[in-house]
Amino acid sequence: QVQLVESGGGLVQPGGSLRLSCAASGFTLANYAIGWFREAPGKEREFVAAISRGADVSEYADSVKGRFTISKDSTKNMVYLQMNGLKPEDTAVYYCALEYTIYTSVVRTSSSEYDYWGRGTQVTVSS
Repeated sequence: QVQLVESGGGLVQPGGSLRLSCAASGFTLANYAIGWFREAPGKEREFVAAISRGADVSEYADSVKGRFTISKDSTKNMVYLQMNGLKPEDTAVYYCALEYTIYTSVVRTSSSEYDYWGRGTQVTVSS
């Protein structure tokens, strides 16, 4: 059974940090590019970060650049999003997504490119 399960969300004060994890089961993660997206109340799902299948290329939304870091550990089948310097506008449900690809150095920023999605984890940034 293929499954993505996000964890690590929660309530944090502005300026704080969280590390989101995404556990992939039923996948060989080395064959997939990975993306993190988020959806705030009343807003469309938006791109946050992506990393290529080969983990040699990453891309970030301008709003999180310099604060968030995406990584993958194919040996553990885990994906991570380290979030530092959190702001209230980062409040959203965060989703990890996988794209099966033969390309090792390509990242995707469009949600329509991704094949599998987790159910999300809530991140709330508030004092």
